[in-house]
Amino acid sequence: MGRIIAIANQKGGVGKTTTAINLSACLAEKGQKVLAIDMDPQGNMSSGLGLDKDSIDKTIYDMIIGENDIEEVIDRGTIENLDILPSNVDLSAVEIELIDVDNKEFVVKDAIQKVKDNYDFIIIDCPPSLSLLTINAMTTADSVLVPIQCEYYALEGLSQLIHTVELVKERLNSNLEIEGVVFTMYDARTNLSLQVVENVKDNLQQNIYKTIIPRNIRLAEAPSYGTPINQYDPKSAGAESYMKLAEEVIDKK
Repeated sequence: MGRIIAIANQKGGVGKTTTAINLSACLAEKGQKVLAIDMDPQGNMSSGLGLDKDSIDKTIYDMIIGENDIEEVIDRGTIENLDILPSNVDLSAVEIELIDVDNKEFVVKDAIQKVKDNYDFIIIDCPPSLSLLTINAMTTADSVLVPIQCEYYALEGLSQLIHTVELVKERLNSNLEIEGVVFTMYDARTNLSLQVVENVKDNLQQNIYKTIIPRNIRLAEAPSYGTPINQYDPKSAGAESYMKLAEEVIDKK
């Protein structure tokens, strides 16, 4: 029975896709069978896991519009224990395609049900907006993991995201929970990072993961090589942090 975690924050640049890529890869390295679902039309999760998003034959878009079955769209990738449901810019047209579709909030959930039991974890990278794609991710998921950048405006928009999660829970997916908050881009050299962490802990009634993801050059470089951090530089601070986060996520199961 796969545990489905949507990684969401409508604020861009907070390490959302970085977290989706590296949490998926680190869970796979720890022997968990993982399906990484790219629901962002930018397709950065797909390319960060080694796929050429511009030459992918079938994507999640084809699955959503009913052109292909989910088994035909899943890419086995090159990483052991890690399958990918890829995306590219085609996905940006999906909202128009779904205008007249009944139960359009559940299209992805219905497809995922067919393969859910094949995986220990299903990790969904949401787009950086509260769109129909994000709603589909939240109706599919058991929980939402929220990456928060350690910067002054960290809490801005977070209440909106929590409100959206609560609305989805109330109206569409009564099982949805907030998995927790993970701090990203932490810079130990600045007082600001520390203040942000303390401020969020004081003001947020949510589970906060102990693992804090540091600002790390190797972490920033890895996506351009199409490789998750645990393969690109397994001894880096970024790799060690995401491995610890994966352990925390597994322990919560």
